[in-house]
Amino acid sequence: MTFNFKNEEDVQAYLKNIYIEYKFGCEKEKNGNACHLLGDYMEGIKLDYKAAADIYKSNCDERNWPRSCAKFGGYKSVGRGCDPDMNTAYEYMKKGCNLGDAQGCTKAGIMAISPNTKYEDDRSTEISNGLNMLKKSCYEYEQEQGCFYLSTVYLGALKSEVEINLHEAYKLSLKSCEMGNPFACANVSQMHARGEGAQKNQSLADIFKQRATELHREMKEAQKQLEFGQGIKT
Repeated sequence: MTFNFKNEEDVQAYLKNIYIEYKFGCEKEKNGNACHLLGDYMEGIKLDYKAAADIYKSNCDERNWPRSCAKFGGYKSVGRGCDPDMNTAYEYMKKGCNLGDAQGCTKAGIMAISPNTKYEDDRSTEISNGLNMLKKSCYEYEQEQGCFYLSTVYLGALKSEVEINLHEAYKLSLKSCEMGNPFACANVSQMHARGEGAQKNQSLADIFKQRATELHREMKEAQKQLEFGQGIKT
């Protein structure tokens, strides 16, 4: 059956069909991917966040679906469709990471290295786990945010707990910059300007400063477009 997506009736028929498909795949076939897609449907189409949260949680608990674990962790962190609970959020995101979800590694890693947190039995274990998850995020899954936060640790964000390593911080900042993070580019620029962890070279410092400026401008433009789009009534 073909659908004309410019026709409202066809759009509604299509949405009904995929809902039936996802629901059958999840409830009858016990398929983890179908369950996750059903959760996405409830989130994005029905805007029923409680139903989405319940689906993500059960898909994680019963089928160990990585993306659902991390997604439910995100819901718990902000109380979307459920009561907020940061410790539960961390555990589900960490589980998602252990099962192979890139965003789970990034978010749980950031949570673990954040100051004044208590997600593990002791702070040293928490930091160790956080660093390992961020390394996984950066090196295995190529997540620029994971690389950036890991670089900040080696730049001294946790200097009382993790030894500063400017050479490693430079490599991670450069990697994150190449993936489009303006703040990482700014750090690379400063490191070249000062000769910290990298060759002192004002020409390179200027190049990366310009790159940081361009990326930051692009980020602001994208945010403006997003806000404009959210304001349009449909």
